[in-house]
Amino acid sequence: MARPVTNAAFEGLLLAAGYANSHAAFARQLNHAGRDQGTWRYDAASVYWWLRGRRPGEHVQAAMAETLARKLGRSVAITELGFDAGDSIGMCVYPATVDGAIDTAELIWTRLAKRLNQQDSGVFDGGKALEAALGWRYDLPDKAVSRSGRQQVTSTDVQSLYALADHFTDLDRRHGSGSPRTRAVMADFLVRQVAPMLHGTYTDAVGRDLMRAAATLSGQLAFMSYDAGEHAMAQHHVTLGVRLAKAADDRLYGAHLLANLATQAVFLGHAREAARLVEAAIDGAGRAPAAVLARLHATAATAYGQSGERRASQLALTKAARALSRAGTDPGPRWVTYFSHAHLAGAAVRCLGDLHLYSQALRNAPDALTLGSQNTRTRALHTALIAITHARAGDTDAACNWSRQLAQRTTGIQSARVQQRVRELTAILGPHQASPQVNEVLHTLATTQAAV
Repeated sequence: MARPVTNAAFEGLLLAAGYANSHAAFARQLNHAGRDQGTWRYDAASVYWWLRGRRPGEHVQAAMAETLARKLGRSVAITELGFDAGDSIGMCVYPATVDGAIDTAELIWTRLAKRLNQQDSGVFDGGKALEAALGWRYDLPDKAVSRSGRQQVTSTDVQSLYALADHFTDLDRRHGSGSPRTRAVMADFLVRQVAPMLHGTYTDAVGRDLMRAAATLSGQLAFMSYDAGEHAMAQHHVTLGVRLAKAADDRLYGAHLLANLATQAVFLGHAREAARLVEAAIDGAGRAPAAVLARLHATAATAYGQSGERRASQLALTKAARALSRAGTDPGPRWVTYFSHAHLAGAAVRCLGDLHLYSQALRNAPDALTLGSQNTRTRALHTALIAITHARAGDTDAACNWSRQLAQRTTGIQSARVQQRVRELTAILGPHQASPQVNEVLHTLATTQAAV
């Protein structure tokens, strides 16, 4: 059964212009109108998805308005097309085509650059997340991604994007993403530099690498948005990153991004959706390098732990540990080298604590803090998690000791996730505030929160 039309305004314009039963003809005229933008390859399927909620880039909408105006004999404003109805960046739709992914990238990067000082009012959509996972896992591969456009793109151009992604990743890990300044710089770069490259001229080989680099940048921006508490924004960008990774034919990075989406779902309490997302990631990754499998199974353990599936969670932890022990001889892509024994130990503290196995969870506490100096935010997150686990276990003295360390380790970090864990710790210790020690710690944590 065909999906119902959701953009009635666009449908009405097609009908009035005589394209109601000629979507392919409209697509051909649109391609002609956009010839100065490069070689567009829109077809009847593109029109189908636009009628059902997909939003093309603003330059494509301008060409649409021009095409319809010629047929109707009057001017057509872009606002008449209906694509800005609701004006939401939380419509996390997985693009059906590479062209759709490129248009979506330009649209959401432009909106992000304009809206960074506004509050993200959207919410995480578990249904859309699972649709993206299914599309990534089961849609046919893209046969070609070569393009003829406004500027020539070379392998050297693409390599510079990876270097920039590394820079943003380092800033994020050291300082967190709570401040919009870093994301503002990144969004501006994506709009001014990366979007034109995606619309440029490149071979299939260069195009695949460009899609991978764009997926890396979009995935990093998604994680930064998640850390800042902008959950709809994060989901939209990680969905785009997953689609770009598929266009790059990089199933491992696509699986990594789906695991990031699962991590976000766990943070928001969507345990079942998180489990399904990471299961799709593990299935799609196939015979992946050991380091990649370790990261994926660790994420699965946290999802199962939150949903109370003790056996599945412990089995996933065991698989992660076995895979990580092989990572020295099977390291995998460069982007997964961050995942260490400390990250696995942090996942173990989290999922075993959720299963109320506090003694087992806390055995992993020392390893969870064996992090490199650049992992400032992760150190704070793990410290908070250890304090929370002690508090849940009823050991308020240990919880207070770890809380004091946490207060020291949050200095200079702007992260909604760190703040959330501080609030969680405060809520658990609150009933014991009659104790002078607990009262002192609560005051210290409150002061820390106010300074962020």
